[in-house]
Parts: sequence; structure tokens; C-alpha cells
Amino acid sequence: MDTHPSSALAPLASTFLSMVPGPVVIPEPIRAAYAQDYGSADLEADFIELYSRTQRQFKTLLNTRNDVVFMTGEGMLALWSALKSCLVPGDRVLSVATGVFGYGIAQMAQSLGADVKTVGFGYHETLHDMARIEAAMVEFNPRMVTVVHCETPSGTLNPLEELGNLKNAHQIPLFYVDAVASVGGVPVLADEWHIDLCIGGSQKCLSAPPEMSFLSVSQKAWEIIEAVNYVGYDALKPFRRAVEERVFPYTPNWQGLAALYTASALLLEEGLENSFQRHDQVARHCRERLEVMGIPRFPAKDAVCAPTVTAAQIPDGFSWETWNRQLREKGLIVAGSYGPLAEKVFRIGHMGTQARLDWVDKALDVIAETL
Repeated sequence: MDTHPSSALAPLASTFLSMVPGPVVIPEPIRAAYAQDYGSADLEADFIELYSRTQRQFKTLLNTRNDVVFMTGEGMLALWSALKSCLVPGDRVLSVATGVFGYGIAQMAQSLGADVKTVGFGYHETLHDMARIEAAMVEFNPRMVTVVHCETPSGTLNPLEELGNLKNAHQIPLFYVDAVASVGGVPVLADEWHIDLCIGGSQKCLSAPPEMSFLSVSQKAWEIIEAVNYVGYDALKPFRRAVEERVFPYTPNWQGLAALYTASALLLEEGLENSFQRHDQVARHCRERLEVMGIPRFPAKDAVCAPTVTAAQIPDGFSWETWNRQLREKGLIVAGSYGPLAEKVFRIGHMGTQARLDWVDKALDVIAETL
């Protein structure tokens, strides 16, 4: 769960409202996908058909013509898979980082033997100073550029269009984007932003359990994947022809894929623009009420706040431990943060099913009462 670990045993009221930034509350239609019995995905044509239909829907969510791969394992599986399948020791990786996960991806690539250069910003910032990033691209000449779209620990959203244009202009082979906490809640334009590996997870805006990950893979990425020829449970290469040849590298998770199909169908039925407006409206309302209460948002200014999660400073007079405990005693679960923001910031997750004005107002009423 995307929440601060020190609060795991804090007391809970008998009834509670969970507003953490993932895993989010699972809606009934997705629960129903797990209540059905399915055959063996290795044997049944129905699974191949479901996989293909789900691919088509996710191409719409990601705004891409590229292949979409579904893997059994939460978002970190696909984040690792895309690195391991595309890099060999010594490859140059330029990591553009504004928060915990951006800097974390740089460390992941480094652990694989990549030569990593980080263009770093503060946790209270989002992407800017594109001249500095471009200069690093020219000087370093990387094989891959990595970035996080939505930094949930900071409650920020990085604008990616200009970064993608720079990647394209300088003919960098791979653009790797962590879009785990943004797909479905904000526009993700994989092709327009020249993203080669656009990675997501099931437990955020899609409102499914944390057991599936997915990513779009460009033709250039497939060529590199074939050349690297990485072999492992998290390898991407076997998925390139899995549907065509009806052979998957391990037993597919039919229930998990059915949940993703249902989740994407619900978003498309609502309409993506309607979903984006819903998330934006709820986020603005949340921040306005916190401001009225005198609770400063994080970041305070300039940076772009994420429509899927609000970060705010822990109120004066409270530690994270006491703030979290008192909210839980009143039936509200929120999240702390990580790294330099631990013990300083708490977060309200209004993504997916939780992007509702009535739920956010209930949460804010508890916060007001606790103050």
C-alpha cells in the first residue's frame, strides 16, 4: 500500500473511509470479475480474445498505436521489466527526477550496471529549466531517458510534452515513463509525447487490486528488447508474439486481466474527458478546503499539483504518528510520505473510485474535527 509504513498498527474505527493514494477502493463491477470461474488461459481461445480486447481499450487510455503488454504483478514489475529488458551494463541512462520514484528509477538503472546521470529537481518542484535537461542530453548522449509522470509522495504532476519533444529531436532511442498514478486520471499521450515504454499499474486510477501491471512498447523498444535478449520472469521479449502464437511465458492471470478489462471499460464508458474533469474538480475542491482550514498544501507554489493525489503539510502541533492515529480513531485513513517528506507530509488519494466530492468532503470533515 502506498502509505507510510510506521502507521501499520495504528488503531482503526469500526467503520472507516480509506483515502490513500492506492490501492484504492475496488468497485463492485471489478469485484464481480473475480467472482467468476475461468478456464485455463493457456488453453482457451476466450482468453486470447479478452487479451486482445483489453489491449485495444488500453491503447485508447494511453493514446498509442504501440503494442500493450499485461503482466502478473503490480506496477513495480513492469518498471523493472522495462529496464532489464532494454539495458545492458554500461548503457547510458539520463534520469530526470523530481521526487522519490524519479530518483528511485535512477537507482534501479544503476543497480543493473547502467551509467546513470541524474538531472535532479527538488521534491517541491516539477519539470522546468528544460535548457538544463537538453544540455545534459547533448553532453551525455543517453540510450534512455526516464521520468515519473505523477510523483505520488509529493502530490505533483510532471508536464512531459516538452521532454518528449527533446528526446525526439535528439534521437534518443528510448523514453521510459512511469505513469502508474496518472493513467485514467489525467491525459497520457504516449505517442504524441514520443514515449517508448509507458508503464502503469492496476491499483491506482483503474481501481483494481494491486496484482497487474501494463506498458506500451514502441517498435524501437521491441528492436532493442530483441537485441538485449533478457531472460527472466519479468522479461518483455516473450510477450511480443504471445497473442499471435498463443503462448505466454507463465500462466496468465485471467481474473486479473478481466479486472483490467472491466476497469478500462468503466473509464471509457464514463468518457476519458469526463474522468479527467472529475479528478481535477475533486482535487481543486480538496485543496481549497484544506487552505480554508489553514493546512498548507505541498508543494506550496509553482509546481503542478497532481489531480489524483493531494499532499499537504502535517498541521502544527502534530507529529505524523499522532495525526495519523487521531484520524484513524475517527475512521479516516490517509497516507504519510517517504524519503525527505516522511514525517512532514500527509496525502489524500482522490483517484479512481475515490475521486468523489462526497468522499473527499467526508474525509475533510474528519480532518477539520481533528484540528
